[in-house]
Amino acid sequence: MSEQGHTSYLDLTGKRVVITGAASGIGLACAEAFAKQGCRLVLNDLNAAALDTLLEQMSTRGIDTVGQDGSIALQSTVEALFARADESFGGVDITINNAGISLNRPTMDVSLDDWTRAIDVNLTSVFLCSKASAARMLPARSGVILNLASMYGVVAAPERLPYCVSKSGVVMMTKALAIEWAESGVRVNAIAPGYVKTALVDELARAERLDLSKLVQRTPQHRLAQPDEIADLALFLASGRAGYITGQVVGVDGGWTAYGYI
Repeated sequence: MSEQGHTSYLDLTGKRVVITGAASGIGLACAEAFAKQGCRLVLNDLNAAALDTLLEQMSTRGIDTVGQDGSIALQSTVEALFARADESFGGVDITINNAGISLNRPTMDVSLDDWTRAIDVNLTSVFLCSKASAARMLPARSGVILNLASMYGVVAAPERLPYCVSKSGVVMMTKALAIEWAESGVRVNAIAPGYVKTALVDELARAERLDLSKLVQRTPQHRLAQPDEIADLALFLASGRAGYITGQVVGVDGGWTAYGYI
């Protein structure tokens, strides 16, 4: 949680929230944040053991939570996840498309399998989950879809081609769906984080694919984001206070994309 703690959004109480990639990093921070608002959670993660642990913890705390493991890039997993939402809570009000993978390597070392996996996990999963969400939200004329894009969906970086392309696709999908579904009461926005202090970033640093000291130096605020800072924005965008915000890509990058000096 941020130092000030999560703001209370009374209109989120009881909302049915689907979160993909929920067992770690930003997804876990979002699960915790929406749980504290009194939401009912439908969680997905590829790591079945980590998801089971999270579900047990949530249940112990009295939070209404169900889960579905498996790759969210597969239509069968998506169908099973939203079926759980229907069976347990009668549908979904908010979907957070968070699951994703990084792929930091020179383009000439990227295989077709690498490319396909990045597109499937980072982009196709958002398409599948957005359609499944809309099938429930459009008839209700209400709902919120939040997509986790990236600052690298807005600005480019070398040796990250599949990641940049897939996340830029998320950016455009967000805008296209937002204008298509606006009259039906469904809002679609994206969050574009910079570097966030997560286990994934730490793993890339240990593998020497990232130099954290250089990233901190390059960021105008001279630090990485905390997962809770992304979750705080997700709470706001999902709430009624953001009722006139749709089709937007909100950067949370410490000034990275604005900085163009030396």
